[in-house]
Amino acid sequence: MSDAIVKQIEEQGAEVRRLKGDKASTEDAKTEAIQKLLGLKLAYKEATGEDYVAPNARQAKPPKQQAQKPEVRKQTLLGVGTRKDDNYSEWYSEVITKAEMIEYYDVSGCYVLRPWSFAVWESIQEWFDSRIKKLGVKNCYFPMFVSNAALEREKTHIADFAPEVAWVTRAGNSEMAEPVAIRPTSETVMYPSYKKWVQSHRDLPIKLNQWCNVVRWEFKHPTPFLRTREFLWQEGHTAYANAADAEKEVFQILDLYAGVYNDLLAIPVVKGRKSEKEKFAGGDFTTTVEAYVACNGRGIQGATSHHLGQNFSKMFEISYEDPSGEGERAYAWQNSWGLSTRSIGAMIMVHGDDKGLVLPPRVAAVQVIVVPVGFKTSNKDSLFDAVDKVTKELVAGGVKAEHDLRENYNAGWKFNHWELKGVPIRFEVGPNDLAKKQVTAVIRHNGEKQQVSMDGIVASVKTLLDDIHTQMYNKALAQRDAHLKTTTDIEEFKKHLDEKCIILSPFCGLAECEEKIKNASTREDGEGAQMGAKTLCIPLEQPKQALPSKCLFPSCTEKAKAFALFGRSY
Repeated sequence: MSDAIVKQIEEQGAEVRRLKGDKASTEDAKTEAIQKLLGLKLAYKEATGEDYVAPNARQAKPPKQQAQKPEVRKQTLLGVGTRKDDNYSEWYSEVITKAEMIEYYDVSGCYVLRPWSFAVWESIQEWFDSRIKKLGVKNCYFPMFVSNAALEREKTHIADFAPEVAWVTRAGNSEMAEPVAIRPTSETVMYPSYKKWVQSHRDLPIKLNQWCNVVRWEFKHPTPFLRTREFLWQEGHTAYANAADAEKEVFQILDLYAGVYNDLLAIPVVKGRKSEKEKFAGGDFTTTVEAYVACNGRGIQGATSHHLGQNFSKMFEISYEDPSGEGERAYAWQNSWGLSTRSIGAMIMVHGDDKGLVLPPRVAAVQVIVVPVGFKTSNKDSLFDAVDKVTKELVAGGVKAEHDLRENYNAGWKFNHWELKGVPIRFEVGPNDLAKKQVTAVIRHNGEKQQVSMDGIVASVKTLLDDIHTQMYNKALAQRDAHLKTTTDIEEFKKHLDEKCIILSPFCGLAECEEKIKNASTREDGEGAQMGAKTLCIPLEQPKQALPSKCLFPSCTEKAKAFALFGRSY
């Protein structure tokens, strides 16, 4: 087995070198190739218990003065070997694997979500689910398979997804009489049932949500959490008797999505509408929350809430007799809205550092890890008992706490391990701490140390966790605002874009003009093509300065309708 992996590593290494030397290759292509190579090396280590070493490196005799290097390497294997600012792609791949967020899978673009990452998703689920239920939304589940006939009914909507639709064409050794698709989204799956359920205006509103997986067979290079062929999400689908109630819900859901990022993930977002070019196909308008990733200067779409108008209800005949008594059929007003595990990728990118993952406290599987120190020179049993007591007190008080009593690892190794996994607070408990009836708290996101009394420790920890959340949010906000620029000049626009900024500029709203801005801001450099800017959104909260009459693009003759937020994006 190891020989087969070695061959794959060598072939993938050659592919990485080829892409790095090819100026025409994209950053996405390089990222995917590097991630695949790192995954193969990790598979080799799991199979052999050793790090992969290239054949030429194995044959070379190291100089005598480097005899101590293997020991240094051994000490750093646990941590992240690549600095975030030096090579973001390699850093990301190392963090998600070494922090035990994902495991690579043998189907390209599909990944195993390990408990450490799934716990983040569970926290998001719990928070969001409880709040949509207060709005009267109920959970359900529809099949994952879609008939070809159903897809054909909405060609306009499915056009954006058509190249990515995965089809089941065989059952065992037999060709299926009619292939079925695996849902890329569920409008075509759910709305035939809505047609059956709606016979009168009294049958409305319908407010349903499902937590499920979808499959989009991406041709772009997959990246765990950010662009995957299968991902988890929630999708809400609602129908109303009037437009006003439907539109009101769009913004209620948008506020909840902003809450997921602000209140759980400690990530600031901009709420806005998508441009005509970027909106959901088949919808009247799309709203979005957009986050900013400082390390590469890109925007990332956090979640979307769409007002579908009557487009789908007319397509699927979701109608009822008009209560006005004129005998005509009235069509429902519909919304759809979704949030996916992409949110986890945004969290990793925004908060992670050179030591690894940094978890916001409210989504961390473990908020406090309690580690005994100095037990080899003191009464181990009493120290371990104290650690156990502190941990149990925290858990009883509603804090997600665990202790690490493993004796086959020293304290330094444990510190590195839990820092890599991003646990918000580490408690160190040693003989001196016991004597003073305190613990030493080390804060993950900034490295600060402080003593916390064992008296009232639960209340102290809860306050500390809230402070950490606020500090992480404010740090991300400061980074975002430092890279948020406003300009009316296309040359200054391009300069800001290359400085990893997102930019507010006057925009006419036309799709053809947006395409021209994107083309004008695309550039070639020594590292390959850099994508141009697109509209991330048209912010609901506009800048205080007066809107210029002219659109950003120099030759555009249309008047600017609003400031749009532009940037490179995922």
